[in-house]
Amino acid sequence: MTDNQAVPASALERAAALRALIRHHNYRYYVQDAPEIADAEYDALYDELVALEADYPDLVAVDSPTQRIGGEPLTEFESVRHQVPMLSLDKCTTTQELEDWLARCRGRLGFDGPLDLTCEPKVDGVAVTLIYERGQLSLGATRGDGQTGENITANVRTLRAVPLVVEGAPAVLEVRGEIYLPQADFQAFNARARETGAKTLVNPRNGAAGSLRQLDPKVTASRPLTLFCYGIGQVEGDWAPATQMEVLERLQGWGFRVNPEARLVEDATGAEAYIDDLLQRRARLGYDIDGVVVKVNRLDLQRRLGTVTRKPRWAMAFKYPAEEATTRVLAVEFQVGRTGAVTPVARLDPVFVGGVTVSNASLHNMDEVARLDLHVGDTVMVRRAGDVIPQVMTVIAAKRPADAAPVALPSGCPSCGNPIVRLAGEAVARCSVGPRDCPAQRKEGLKHFASRLALDIDGLGDKLIDQLVEADLVREPADLFRLSPDTLAGLERMGQKSADKLVRSLQQSSQTTLPRFIYALGIREVGEATAQNLARQFGSLEALMAASLEDLEAVADVGPVVAGHVHGYFRDPERRESIADLLAVGVHWPAPAGGDGPAPLVGQTWVLTGTLEAMTREEAKDKLQHLGAKVAGSVSRNTTVVVAGPGAGSKLDKARALEVEIIDEAELLSRLEQYGQR
Repeated sequence: MTDNQAVPASALERAAALRALIRHHNYRYYVQDAPEIADAEYDALYDELVALEADYPDLVAVDSPTQRIGGEPLTEFESVRHQVPMLSLDKCTTTQELEDWLARCRGRLGFDGPLDLTCEPKVDGVAVTLIYERGQLSLGATRGDGQTGENITANVRTLRAVPLVVEGAPAVLEVRGEIYLPQADFQAFNARARETGAKTLVNPRNGAAGSLRQLDPKVTASRPLTLFCYGIGQVEGDWAPATQMEVLERLQGWGFRVNPEARLVEDATGAEAYIDDLLQRRARLGYDIDGVVVKVNRLDLQRRLGTVTRKPRWAMAFKYPAEEATTRVLAVEFQVGRTGAVTPVARLDPVFVGGVTVSNASLHNMDEVARLDLHVGDTVMVRRAGDVIPQVMTVIAAKRPADAAPVALPSGCPSCGNPIVRLAGEAVARCSVGPRDCPAQRKEGLKHFASRLALDIDGLGDKLIDQLVEADLVREPADLFRLSPDTLAGLERMGQKSADKLVRSLQQSSQTTLPRFIYALGIREVGEATAQNLARQFGSLEALMAASLEDLEAVADVGPVVAGHVHGYFRDPERRESIADLLAVGVHWPAPAGGDGPAPLVGQTWVLTGTLEAMTREEAKDKLQHLGAKVAGSVSRNTTVVVAGPGAGSKLDKARALEVEIIDEAELLSRLEQYGQR
């Protein structure tokens, strides 16, 4: 501020109060994942500050939240010399190598007993350093070669997870972390890019690196980047932490985002258990990791161990199997889905990626094939993250052989031969007929109908469905419930015992819930959550089938496109006949809880974590949803109750930190019984 005299005292006070409020809510939202106000309320505070600063330009401070996005584009990045080198890590891939490293540490330290270690996910992003002088962010830089990086201060200032001011910090504080792009945001960015014909990102790490190196900070600001902080560099002032865990705790206390998966463990046994557990949960973390960083916890021992060739002796990176690999496209085939979508699939030279051998990869649609400029014979980069279907991310054009063949959409459906159509405004090509006339659609529709989240028909596997359709024994879902044990026993690999068991399973599955039934119908773009919202809004199948477009658009998370699909589905005479047949063969569900009154748990959000013994997690979820509750996958300030069984981990820790009500399975059963759901 250059001239405080020109600014009324009331404006000064209000601007200071707004900055403090916005910083607080940024911290709650971006660091703690526990917002206290709605987005509209936050926007109102932010807009008020923007207006105030517009009226009084002298109010604009370098640390104001409004200054995160702005500044003129740069012509180049300046080089920055790191005062404390940013070291790289030694890597290992086996528990024996990890144990050998710990043995070397003990030998150098003269220790006979176990060492306390910290374990943290090795986030696959971009390493950066943030320097604060007198509590204000003064520099952000990339790791570079470890000695010299690039000045990206203008870009890191746009990240809302990066504090611009740190109260109570030492005179100089250097914080190190990993900037990354969450998987959901990466997928959403690429989906938008495909829709507009823009260039997609190869992977989240590539996206994060490219976003940080934009010369225009406004471009960086448009990307949903965030970070986890994991350590410190240069520190000048009255702070001398004793352990790595103390560093993480203090950083979190200062408002930095620290990975909630960080743990203190004892020696090799604890580290190996952590590595195995995190590997099992890797696909559910929401961000890419390529391993675990294991560190000696005590900082005095780290100093005694020292470094060698720019690598610390006191840390080791345990690497997981890579989630990307290059391979060759042997062919492109076309599959027909339950909605008639004709999807190109790349048949690959088998390659080991993400812990499994991959021989197929999704290509989405012909627009994606054109965007990639994919030819049969091309060498491609394939990505598989956790349980995600492998995808072709990019073509390595320099390796294209002379005889590579372009990919063309067939004129006829690969399953039934009927014409393939592509409606205006849609990227997906579809078979021109419905499931009654297209065996592939019929098969995929039945597989969806029998799936775990739909009617959950135990014993009705994909191969058996293929047999039933090919033998023309099942043309509609209702036909499944008309199958006799004798008919089933005559099929390949189906004896009398298996046939009897499947018929019993079909009878049990005929009692379901309204949300499951809606989901099982396979309406385009109606997933589990949308089915639940439709059931909650209308309460009965009859009301849903009679709903107008306006009624449907009033449902949470249902826009005009989905409303159109639902409305059209229930106006189709064949679909209505199929539903009537299902009801006629005995598919049914209980009436809504509480008769005509509101469900008792409406407005509540529940989270299930750990192991349940009296029922499956899916059964518990169904019962809670039937009572009106929303069942979420993560804990936040908005969570009402967390049900914690044996083995509950980070969700239970977060619930305790947020003071959310926590109950065990016995209490869950007691509450369900109160509402007639035992």
